Amino acid sequence: MRFTIPHWRAHVTRRNVGLGAAIGLVLGTVGAGVVLSQPSEVSLAGEAVGGQITGFAGKCIDVADGNSTSGTQVQLYDCNGTPAQQWANPGDGTLRAFGKCLDVRYGSTADAADVQLADCNGGPAQQWVITEAKDIVNPAANKCLDVRAYNSANRTPLQIWHCQGSANEKWNVSAGSNSSVPDAQKPAPAPPADSGPTSGFVVSEAQFNQMFPNRNPVYTYDGLRAALSAYPAFANTGDDTLKKREAAAFLANVNHETGGLAHIVEQNTANYPSYCDASQPYGCPAGQASYYGRGPMQLSWNYNYKAAGDALGIDLLNNPGLVESDSSVAWKTGLWYWNTQSGPGSMTPHDAVVNNAGFGQTIRSINGALECDGKYPAEVQSRVDSYVGFSQILGIDPGGNLSC
Repeated sequence: MRFTIPHWRAHVTRRNVGLGAAIGLVLGTVGAGVVLSQPSEVSLAGEAVGGQITGFAGKCIDVADGNSTSGTQVQLYDCNGTPAQQWANPGDGTLRAFGKCLDVRYGSTADAADVQLADCNGGPAQQWVITEAKDIVNPAANKCLDVRAYNSANRTPLQIWHCQGSANEKWNVSAGSNSSVPDAQKPAPAPPADSGPTSGFVVSEAQFNQMFPNRNPVYTYDGLRAALSAYPAFANTGDDTLKKREAAAFLANVNHETGGLAHIVEQNTANYPSYCDASQPYGCPAGQASYYGRGPMQLSWNYNYKAAGDALGIDLLNNPGLVESDSSVAWKTGLWYWNTQSGPGSMTPHDAVVNNAGFGQTIRSINGALECDGKYPAEVQSRVDSYVGFSQILGIDPGGNLSC
């Protein structure tokens, strides 16, 4: 099975801790769920004491590299009792480390907005509420503090995301009892995962299951939804038809690349040692045979793992196995290629759809050097057939220019 990213995807453009034991952060609690929009009325109450806040995989909320400079990333990291993990609560609704505040970057209220350390300014981006359900909520955004992509690796960035009750949004602090929010201010629970467009994705879980009835268990719907935060324009640009066309086009191509999402790894193991380009300055630290095809776009070669990892903030060069073990990471690598790489084509697959160039141009950008211009018409037709079928499931016209 020829499920690998060819060598032409080579040199792609890259985007871009002290003393003290944890003594228990005493914070006010409110009812479970997200808190409504008056941040001045819902704040953290309690004494100005400090301590670690633990969460996903037993790791701690951490200021990257113990750097007290404003703008420093706040991340998940092994608990170590250092000042970078000591969070104070002065009773004004803020969480502080190094005398600075936990802050939503740029004051954004959007899903996937990063959090950082910043000079305290009293603004809504620095207000937090801890609920009885162990969520840490920013009331202005009505969203929860979240570990990006369900990734338990050290240095995974923290962000805000609509509250789902998932493990990557749960935090353990010692709770006080001197703050509360009336029941009327407690929000409705998050919508179910298969609720279609209201879930933030134009493909419902039922439709996804219809498309991929025999998929590998690693390729979960929840993992795909979690991955969407990395590229918010994906399947979210233009009108409803255009959004669905992009989702159908992406899923049709990964359907072809992975045999209906049946394969998480390349099937020809004899190829595995060949995907290490030792001329790269970083080499192949995970091993000569560690960069074989994985995931929905069958990411391969050490330089592609490096480039995708750099773009996603995940160390895939040293941990390539995350692409086959972590559903959201697998999906994110597919979305990375789709949204940022043009391969042998003249545009990214994302641009091909949103600019109405047609499904055929997505094929060209993914494997056009081998399949397009009459080279392997049966391969092209297989992708087209999947796209037309998925468009029917989504109830849309697939548009023109289907072939390459």
